[in-house]
Amino acid sequence: MAILLSGKEVAAAMNEESRRMAMPMRTTGTAPTLAIVRVGEKPADLAYEKSLVKTCDEYHFRKKLCPLPENVTEELLLAHIHLLNKDPEVHGILLLRPLPEGIEEARICSAIAPEKDLDGVGQAAMAGIYAGAADVFAPCTAQACLEILKHYGYELRGKRVAVLGRSTVIGKPVAMLLLAEDATVTVLHSRSEGAAEICRQADILIAAAGKAALVGPDYTDPGQIVLDVGINRGADGKLCGDVDFAAVEPLVSAITPVPGGVGSVTTAVLLRHLVEAAQAEADRKNAELF
Repeated sequence: MAILLSGKEVAAAMNEESRRMAMPMRTTGTAPTLAIVRVGEKPADLAYEKSLVKTCDEYHFRKKLCPLPENVTEELLLAHIHLLNKDPEVHGILLLRPLPEGIEEARICSAIAPEKDLDGVGQAAMAGIYAGAADVFAPCTAQACLEILKHYGYELRGKRVAVLGRSTVIGKPVAMLLLAEDATVTVLHSRSEGAAEICRQADILIAAAGKAALVGPDYTDPGQIVLDVGINRGADGKLCGDVDFAAVEPLVSAITPVPGGVGSVTTAVLLRHLVEAAQAEADRKNAELF
């Protein structure tokens, strides 16, 4: 029976630590504030926004909701982002994606000021991650993978990690973060030959391909740690990951569930980034005074 790596446990610990980190700032008048930019009323966006608001309220973080109509123009959306960039009371910006057709998403993402780009969606953040810069924020889901491994005490240095998926949201950035921890990383994708065999050889497997139940017993090996990043709908309509949990769980050492795994930690990473952004802004203001 595999160890179940509960994302909810990791998130609770991170959120409580973030709350404690923010307390000294509040005494000096700095209240970490998150701006949530939502275009339209997609059910998934509304559900995530509601979840974020609940978590912010629970841990005493301020939020600024910025709903925009589905038919907003690209220029008006850009103008709204620029206003948030200049707002001294906003420390972080989260843009809910995907954006409607007709809007160049990459342009909007890169318009977010790097110091407020909490989810690492802009080009500056991506470049910084690949360069190993310490002053940019990694995509929250990619960072969540590392937070889970660290929380449960798994060593990354020298370990072989297979990352199944090469998206700029998870696959590529998580590979860079793992390399920074001295792991040996192999990135696999739909064109990779012998993917199952390569995955079996890894100490840690991160499944982020976006295909339900892609990873079965042929991809795994006893003693392996499996992180399932996928969020899909199975044939029964229920949420499931990229891993065939029922088939893989009895065979591996540890595994994250879906739901309740990596996704649960993503919001906690976002709030940690918010606190760090607020602290960095407070430090900049203090430096200007002296």
